[in-house]
Amino acid sequence: MLDYAVKITKDATKVWKADHEKLRAVGFEDQAILQITLIAAWFNYINRVADALGVGRD
Repeated sequence: MLDYAVKITKDATKVWKADHEKLRAVGFEDQAILQITLIAAWFNYINRVADALGVGRD
C-alpha cells in the first residue's frame, strides 16, 4: 500500500492495472484501493497548494 501511495506521489501516470491487482492480492478490496488513491492524491494536492502559496515559510 505504501509503495502504491509513493507511486501516485512520484508519477500517477505510471499507475497501472497491475498495481491494483497487487493490492487486491494482499487483501485490499476496490473500496480500500479507492480510499488509498483519494487520500494520497488529496495530500499531494494540498501540499502543492500550500507550497505554491508559501504556507509555513517565514
